[in-house]
Amino acid sequence: MRIKKIKIYLIIILLMSIATGVQGQKKHEGVDKGFFPFSVWYSGGKARAPMLSAITVGSEAEWRADLQQIKDLGFNTVRTWVEWAACEPEPGKYNFDNLRLLMRVANETGLKVFIQIYVDSAPDWVAQNYPYALFEAQSGDKVHPQSAPGACTDNKAVEDAVLNFYAETAKVATSYPNFFGWDLWSEPHIINWASLNYIPNVQFCFCDGTQARFRKWLEEKYSSLENLNSAWYRNFTDWAQVEAPRFSTILSYTDFIDWKTFIYEKLVQDMQARYDAIRRVDKTHLITAHAVGASLFQSPHVGAGATDDFLMARPLDYYGVSIYPKHNLPQTAWSVTTLRTVMDFTRSANRENGGWYVGELQAGLGTIALQVSDPVTSDDHRIWAWSAIAKGAKGVNIYAYYPMSSGYEAGGYGLINLDGTLTERAVNAGKIAEVINRDQQLFLGATPAKAEIGIVYNPLTQMVGGMQRNDFPAALSQSMIGYFQTFANHNIPVDFIHRKHIENNDLSQYKLIIIPYPIMFTREAASGLRSFVENGGYVLAEARLGWNDDRGYASEIIPGLGMHDIFGVRENEIRMRENIELTVTDENHPALQGLKWGSKLTGSLYAESLNLLDNSDVKVLATTEEGQPAIVSARYGKGESMLAGTYMGMANSQKFNPDNDRFFINLLNWAQIKRPFTTSLDGRTSDQVEVRLQDSGDGYLVFIINHGAKSEEIDIELNMSKNGDYILRDIINETHKKEQCTDNRLNINAYIEGKDVHVIEVTPNN
Repeated sequence: MRIKKIKIYLIIILLMSIATGVQGQKKHEGVDKGFFPFSVWYSGGKARAPMLSAITVGSEAEWRADLQQIKDLGFNTVRTWVEWAACEPEPGKYNFDNLRLLMRVANETGLKVFIQIYVDSAPDWVAQNYPYALFEAQSGDKVHPQSAPGACTDNKAVEDAVLNFYAETAKVATSYPNFFGWDLWSEPHIINWASLNYIPNVQFCFCDGTQARFRKWLEEKYSSLENLNSAWYRNFTDWAQVEAPRFSTILSYTDFIDWKTFIYEKLVQDMQARYDAIRRVDKTHLITAHAVGASLFQSPHVGAGATDDFLMARPLDYYGVSIYPKHNLPQTAWSVTTLRTVMDFTRSANRENGGWYVGELQAGLGTIALQVSDPVTSDDHRIWAWSAIAKGAKGVNIYAYYPMSSGYEAGGYGLINLDGTLTERAVNAGKIAEVINRDQQLFLGATPAKAEIGIVYNPLTQMVGGMQRNDFPAALSQSMIGYFQTFANHNIPVDFIHRKHIENNDLSQYKLIIIPYPIMFTREAASGLRSFVENGGYVLAEARLGWNDDRGYASEIIPGLGMHDIFGVRENEIRMRENIELTVTDENHPALQGLKWGSKLTGSLYAESLNLLDNSDVKVLATTEEGQPAIVSARYGKGESMLAGTYMGMANSQKFNPDNDRFFINLLNWAQIKRPFTTSLDGRTSDQVEVRLQDSGDGYLVFIINHGAKSEEIDIELNMSKNGDYILRDIINETHKKEQCTDNRLNINAYIEGKDVHVIEVTPNN
């Protein structure tokens, strides 16, 4: 009988797995991903997004001239927009005249149309009809919209009106043959486009609708009020008494963790609802959205509602990001590392989607009131656009065609001049579009080389201490970037992965995972990490792994959640310091090759000393200033673990240390990772020449991006599976040459001008 029950259980599990797989396939089933849009944002006339121009007798001729100019430059698509406030001036009465005119004239001009939907600015009747749905801050202040920010969709009447607007827009758009796809949500937050500086540390949303939704979420998580009382250390007698926390106390902060986790998940559900509203009308067109920036740089403490890119990508065909490397001040322009981090993080969040989108790419100089960036140049566009494509982007949308005509951004972010005259960067951006148009299917079909290294993103760590304990807001991002920039500077493929990949045992692609700043962890992740190492994986974790669990409770032993046996140690002492040096004591370990006994590795924030467990086979690789073990490695199962008792990634992000850099690269030797290629310029920390490899099916695409101003000569050695002759086609310049591969190595030599890009297709000479 027991055997029969087990068989039935296994059959149920199998059916559930099949159903899950089918659901995953259904998201993209029938969706057209066969076009690469290289577009400019334009919606007819010179009104800035999300505003719409009033249609006059001269609009059609004016718009036709603009669209023809866009087409002649080389762009294949316009990214237009519709705005709820303008398009539904009365309940149920829709005005899509702007969209219809734009769609028709663009079709006649030979341009596809990509539609951005804006509902963050609502018609005035929304606040009038549903005053109970106004956004509410933790102070109790209600936000009366000035068009923006509308009202809270956690109230059903507002949600229904919003989703109806999506459906009605879809009915219009899908009637035109040149319609391409959707962006459902520009830079998702709970509340957008409203600066409520009169409320300190403003947080949203505390309206009745959101409170009710939060209670339902808590009921699903805890099942009973008794369980919630135990978790929150409270004495509720009725669910109606439960509210989101508005301030912190000295007691448990599990309520804060629940509230912020709910916000993350709520925004994903809101995205799903918008996706479903479109899909009920439109079964085939591509659906995207795009973030304000990589969530790596965001924090759950953001009062407007932080997002998690890995979660937000799930409901969509592609998730994207806004890229403004010269947003508004010269001193805040992005470094090469920041540019690559934003793009690779977005690529990684879309790993299951097979690509990502540049939702907005800065077109011209940035302005915020009196703040003005340095000029955006053609060189900038070349580097930015090709960098994105090299990292697997399947669409690039330049924001915007005309500069902003009003608002505090007036005069900024335009590809052409406000009087309609062309700029050099407009002409050259169009030339990039022409290259994409020539090889659409090649760029759509190519995929970035698979990484065997995963850097773990775990936003839970930002919640340690609760609502007002955000002492080191950049700790997580700096810790991750410190490792990432080393691998990127050495042209080594690396992914960002989510903590949930560990929880779900979705690590088969990786030989090495790095867990920076791991001070809060889950039991599921601890179990997944144990399985990964047991089965032959290599892991490097940093100080205080699992210090807190996901309730905010301290572990009895650190590493916490039972992980001390994986690493063969437990925490002895912890010291908080600004400058931390660890002394190398084992120069023979694979991770320390090339470093001498006594070399100094640097860390940040904490210096953690470790006690070795009895009967553990642990190697001490470095010690603290007090001579106690600080970096150790151990065998566990078929794999190996390493624990660093400080934050080496954070230190390396703040100040480059060549010994840290070497240690990070040596991790490949330790984890027995073979690089797909090497270059003669690997390892630079400035004037980087970036090389990216993509698999094109029949061969490879090699992207060479010179971020520096000087001309460079570079040698690239590709590891190939077959010897013989290969054709190297320069895709941008349309030239060809032949090279021979011997000993499974193909050498590519290139001379590249400053701020230039080469894209080389490598195929066998059959």
